[in-house]
Amino acid sequence: MGRRRKEPSRLLLLLAMVSLAFLFPSPADAALSHGYNCSADQSPNSCEAYAFYLAGTDPSILDLTSIADLFGVSRLMVARASNLSINYELRPGQPLLIPLSCSCISNRSYAPVTYQILAGDTFYLVSTNKFGNLTSYPAVEDVNPTLVPTNLSIGVMVTFPLFCWCLTNRSQPLVTYVFQPGDSFSSIASRFGSVVRSLVDLNGREGSVSPYSTILVPISQIPPSFMRTSSSNLTSPPPPPPPSSPTVEVVKRDRKGAVIGLAIALGVSVLLWFLLLLWFCSIPRTNGEWQPSYENKGSSADQKLLTDISEFLDKYKVFKIGELRNATADFDHSHHIHGSVYRGNINGEIFAIKKMKWNAINELKILQKVNHTNLVKLEGFCIDNDAGSSYLVYELVENGSLHSWLHDPERARRLDWRTRHRIALDLAHGLQYIHEHTWPRVVHKDIKSSNVLLDRRMRAKIANFGLARSGQNAVTARITGTQGYVAPEYIAGGIVGTKMDVFAYGVVLLELVSGQEAVTEGGRPLWTEAEEGVFAGRVVEAGRLEGWMDGALAEQSFAMESVLAIMNIARVCLQRDPARRPTMVDVVYALAKTDQSSDFSIDGVDGVSFMNDADLTAR
Repeated sequence: MGRRRKEPSRLLLLLAMVSLAFLFPSPADAALSHGYNCSADQSPNSCEAYAFYLAGTDPSILDLTSIADLFGVSRLMVARASNLSINYELRPGQPLLIPLSCSCISNRSYAPVTYQILAGDTFYLVSTNKFGNLTSYPAVEDVNPTLVPTNLSIGVMVTFPLFCWCLTNRSQPLVTYVFQPGDSFSSIASRFGSVVRSLVDLNGREGSVSPYSTILVPISQIPPSFMRTSSSNLTSPPPPPPPSSPTVEVVKRDRKGAVIGLAIALGVSVLLWFLLLLWFCSIPRTNGEWQPSYENKGSSADQKLLTDISEFLDKYKVFKIGELRNATADFDHSHHIHGSVYRGNINGEIFAIKKMKWNAINELKILQKVNHTNLVKLEGFCIDNDAGSSYLVYELVENGSLHSWLHDPERARRLDWRTRHRIALDLAHGLQYIHEHTWPRVVHKDIKSSNVLLDRRMRAKIANFGLARSGQNAVTARITGTQGYVAPEYIAGGIVGTKMDVFAYGVVLLELVSGQEAVTEGGRPLWTEAEEGVFAGRVVEAGRLEGWMDGALAEQSFAMESVLAIMNIARVCLQRDPARRPTMVDVVYALAKTDQSSDFSIDGVDGVSFMNDADLTAR
């Protein structure tokens, strides 16, 4: 009998389990797709795409309204794309085309759809049973890093990334199709009016495509011919219900690949142990207890501050006040950009430094939830507890605010219609993200042209979340905001909701088209003048609009149909009743239809000709 060993600590057991997980990864995780890669610099910012979906994939959802709600679009859009009447009674296996707004987000191409978790739901079951394998559970985990897949609360909102892709020239839309057993590239090309060569170019050789994985199918008309005839009845049955846990087909692996994989896993495991060892060594001990590594000054106010900011320490750089003073020559006027924002040079990199006289914790709590190409990126912060000031350090957006461009005659002439349209779409994408892909939903509360910044490529980013709040349908007694952009229901009753951002977005659209300030020289809101003038009647007409447009646009060539479509979007965004305003999902889709590069048609109708209340009214 040897000497009794000490029982291993829980931490060592945890480390061992983590190491084993790296050494022997789940085959399901290795086999399932994370989606399509993309590059924000090389891919279009967004495009119109479609998903091929069979009604009855989820037996509990067999009507247009429920399916449209599942995908976050209006039933009219689904009906039009699928060649159906809006009240059509669906049958199991009915083929549908679901319109998607496809974007390149964090180098992944997908259409984000928000879903509320119900009892019994898992990422895997929702991906397969409800969305019919148009996404995969590893991809869902990627875009919801703060959620624990094994501990989902009922009611939590989850973003499901539906796989899609945008062609660089947007010459024709792509349909995301789930490859079924018995399918072939030849049969799919025949059904969708495409050619096998195009499918191979987009998806690789047919032999590399597994059943129930997605492929991309280019189409020249919407809906495709087989959905215009009775032949659409002949569809492949939905995939069988999945087992309670993921399974994958077992295939023989190349021995060399297995050796390489094992070597990589061993390397990762060793690295993990090494990094954890360094972490333990870097934490000081006091009386045998592990202590946080920041200095304890003993003040209760300091302790509260440290508690408040502790959740941000691992996400943002914490600057010292001396660094910011050196970067801005002690906030000298020569570094001033506007308001309380200064340009600062820190280690050769230029930042925008926002000086605040109030606590920045609330704004930090909002900003740490968001990450999108159309939102100004927060790089770090500084809390000067002695002076009672806070500082937020942002990326520098080189071309300043949209307001400064629209209301400077020289600059306005350089804003052609194509650029203005793209700015409108960028702003819509940013708002769609904070409204639909954060939980609780974020309401900006101060959307205006001066809070829309333009980078060196004239792409728009939303700035200034100082008034933003999480949650909606709340009531506040303290009315804040900027005159000319504030929604009527907020002024009258203090109601806070995403539709107040939709209203302000409509005002920015008016500025983009008219070049006028949000409040006229006579003190009237621009939107009330538009309501009485260009919005008179059911739709905006060219005759009333021409005299109201920005004179800088009149000197350029542009498509009047596109401007009319934008104004009709503005019209429904500015409805006095918030329930009649569209969501930003609807707005993004409608804007994609107004893009001059989209030359395909739906049911023979020009892509911008159906922009009216029916297309955009809130569902």
